[in-house]
Amino acid sequence: MAESNIKFSDLVRVFVYGTLKPGEANYKKYCAGKVVNFERAFVQGKLFALPMGYPAMTLGDSQVHGYLLSFSNPKILNELDVLEDYQPNRQPPENLYNRQLIEVYQPQSLSYSWAWVYLMALEQVDQSGGFLQPEGWWSGCGLTAKYSYDL
Repeated sequence: MAESNIKFSDLVRVFVYGTLKPGEANYKKYCAGKVVNFERAFVQGKLFALPMGYPAMTLGDSQVHGYLLSFSNPKILNELDVLEDYQPNRQPPENLYNRQLIEVYQPQSLSYSWAWVYLMALEQVDQSGGFLQPEGWWSGCGLTAKYSYDL
């Protein structure tokens, strides 16, 4: 196997908790073949299921479980921004999600690093009819946190 020329510090890290997780609806289109590293992880926040079939996360003090995906190409953020209806030049209320840096933890509660995450304002969650996922895990294809998909 050839050695990678990618430096860890050059990677773009994104915490995913919904349709971008491995095994979910948007992983194959947006992430497969582009991810250079992945790890189970959690962040502090609150997770909601939306009636449209995807989740939303807000800031909060509960654990939201997902994956920390690392990409070598920073242009991945442009692709994900389109998916998440986020434009940095718009005011936050004009975006469906807003991209923000957040601290990501490994399951043993040691800090991993900071990563990008897409957050929705609580007001938008309420207007969309979101309902809290108290266990902090969402799956559109029936995967559970205990038996989640590993690449």
